[in-house]
Amino acid sequence: MTAPVSSPAVAQEQASSVGQGQTEKLTLERLYSSPDLSGAQPRALKISPDGRLVTMLRNRTEDRDRFDLWAIDTGTGTERMLVDSLKFGTGAELSEAEKMQRERARIGGTKGIVAYDWAADARHILVPLDGDLFLADIDGGVTRLTQSEEGELNPMVSPKGKYVSFVRGGNLIVTDIASKVETPLTTGASDTISWGVAEFVAQEEMDRTAGYWWSSDDALIATARVDESGVAIVNRAAIGAEGTKIYPQRYPLAGTANAVVDLYIINPITKAQVKVDLGADKDVYLARVNWAKDGKTLYVQRQSRNQQRLDLLSVNPATGASKVILTETGKTWINLHNAFRPLSDGSFLWWSERSGDGHLYRVKDGKWTAITAGQWQVRDVVGVDEKAGTVTFTGNRETPLEQNVYTASLHGKGEIKRLTETGWWNNAVMDGAGSRLIISRSNTDQPAQIYLADRDGKHLRWLSENKVEGAHPYAPYKAAHVKTQFGTIKAKDGSTLYTKLLTPPLEKGKRYPVFMIHYGGPGAGRQVTNQWGGALSQYLVQQGWVVFAVDNRGTPDRGKAFEDHIYRAMGTVEVDDQLSGVEWLKAQDFVDPARIATYGWSYGGYMTLKLLEKAPGVFGAGISGAPVSKWELYDTHYTERYMASPVGADSAYPASNAIAEAGNITDPLLLIHGMADDNVVLEHSTAFMAAMQEKGRPFELMLYPGQTHRFAGEGANVHNWRTIEQFLRRLGIAPDANKAQ
Repeated sequence: MTAPVSSPAVAQEQASSVGQGQTEKLTLERLYSSPDLSGAQPRALKISPDGRLVTMLRNRTEDRDRFDLWAIDTGTGTERMLVDSLKFGTGAELSEAEKMQRERARIGGTKGIVAYDWAADARHILVPLDGDLFLADIDGGVTRLTQSEEGELNPMVSPKGKYVSFVRGGNLIVTDIASKVETPLTTGASDTISWGVAEFVAQEEMDRTAGYWWSSDDALIATARVDESGVAIVNRAAIGAEGTKIYPQRYPLAGTANAVVDLYIINPITKAQVKVDLGADKDVYLARVNWAKDGKTLYVQRQSRNQQRLDLLSVNPATGASKVILTETGKTWINLHNAFRPLSDGSFLWWSERSGDGHLYRVKDGKWTAITAGQWQVRDVVGVDEKAGTVTFTGNRETPLEQNVYTASLHGKGEIKRLTETGWWNNAVMDGAGSRLIISRSNTDQPAQIYLADRDGKHLRWLSENKVEGAHPYAPYKAAHVKTQFGTIKAKDGSTLYTKLLTPPLEKGKRYPVFMIHYGGPGAGRQVTNQWGGALSQYLVQQGWVVFAVDNRGTPDRGKAFEDHIYRAMGTVEVDDQLSGVEWLKAQDFVDPARIATYGWSYGGYMTLKLLEKAPGVFGAGISGAPVSKWELYDTHYTERYMASPVGADSAYPASNAIAEAGNITDPLLLIHGMADDNVVLEHSTAFMAAMQEKGRPFELMLYPGQTHRFAGEGANVHNWRTIEQFLRRLGIAPDANKAQ
């Protein structure tokens, strides 16, 4: 095993230099109150079609969860609010469908404006607000487009700007912007049939939120028809403070039937429909849909149920006839991507892990040309400029701890140029012309900053410098901010695992308790990255905790082989890797080996249970939030991707579940769950609770009425962390009383 890059002693010296001036201590109340300690946190950044404005959703100083629409002039830097959510919003309760869509997008609990769409004229913006639609202009005018009892879902402006489209009552509707006349394009929606809406697993697991797609000339709309009649019903009890609502939710449990998704091409004027031939097998996933630039070809990505095959189809929109033009196969699973871009010469841009690492290729007539290569990962395509012959993308060529923006030749020749500074986690948005970039960056010492750059990455102007000084909300706490130390350890098989460590000022000879944070699951939730993650870890350090995390095998951004370790083996190698982290911790002279608490949420909550089951006596305590305990209760696309089907004698599910070995847990456990969770439903915790009770194993429990998978509101979050603190304090694991709040 190798030691962290910086020693704790060096970290103390660095910590003192991060900030200067009077030190204030963080509190739980301040962590979750307004203004946000991270300062300005704009989201949904876009460049207007004419390049004159950068628009964004910005949260209010007095209410960190409410967002308004703002614009910044790219020439002068002048900024102004375009739509005030309080002025135009009605405060109406959102439909259950929209609430669930927000949960899928991980923005549950947000208020005001959560999305918007530019019109092609660069003068108008479609703004959904409180279930209705508004059309804003850049001069400050706002016109209401809809006022109905049923909310409008998935609204967008057609590419040429002739129509506004949306889903209401399960049917797809278009409105002619000039005449304001609404035209329903589909009929027959019901409790189980819907048009233009992505099904549950597409939203939750496939990174596909769209259910319909306009052609570039406004002439046609490819529209999904979703039939959920065969999907299992889970009677989800949303238990709230003032009662319980029962939702008969269509939830495709692993091994059971999925929704049947068909694709139609609809003419918005004649309403004529053409059904797309997606093949004889109906038990497939509609993964991605894209139009060619000229609108004459529709491209569809079709994924097999076992996710070991991904086909790219070329579709004739006049007849619906399709043909396979590319196929990817794998022994474990094929990761989906958003890199596909059809190019004007008939070739297309494609992302693949065929080399073992995720890279970009240009494909034409079956011939693949590598644009990027090497032992690193391309993440997302930011923009393509065919005239200049370049593609701009994000990736981690320098280190998996960071993300940068790069540009490369579409012809696969020449050097790959990095456009952003190392030492940061960078994201980017590019205008349609490929001429300018919006760069958003942060690191563990600096909350998100946003600047405008040219195509070569040259800084043009700050859009949100967000420096932690003066009136910045985090400025009073900057002097106490400690540096994050990144390091590595070795897994049992020799794999390199990245770690992070934060310590309070260490006194010689004193040993400190450790708060070990993990997620550990595939696809998301990495803990060890050089980006701002809020101030919670800083708060824990100020209380006297050492904070530690390790990214185990199975987590993304390290190559397909690194991920594949968990195939049909969840709850094994990733648990071993976390225990390797504990082994390293216990060898440090500043760690109290009897006072290591392990904490995780969702997959991390599952990991807490598996860690306590596999290693009794290793931890002082475990905190498990919203854990998966039984994979048969989770959805098809996620679970079967990594675990295959639960049906059959060789099912890997019993060993991976947290139920059978619940009796192994002898260490103190705190179980936490939101009682309205529609993602990891409460049954996961009740099943585990029953198993613990059957074995006579004690545990502590805290349930939150009305809360979903992501807790919303200051009160609930403060209460949750206060509960965790009190649990650890009662056990004598928490830092010294005079250090604790």
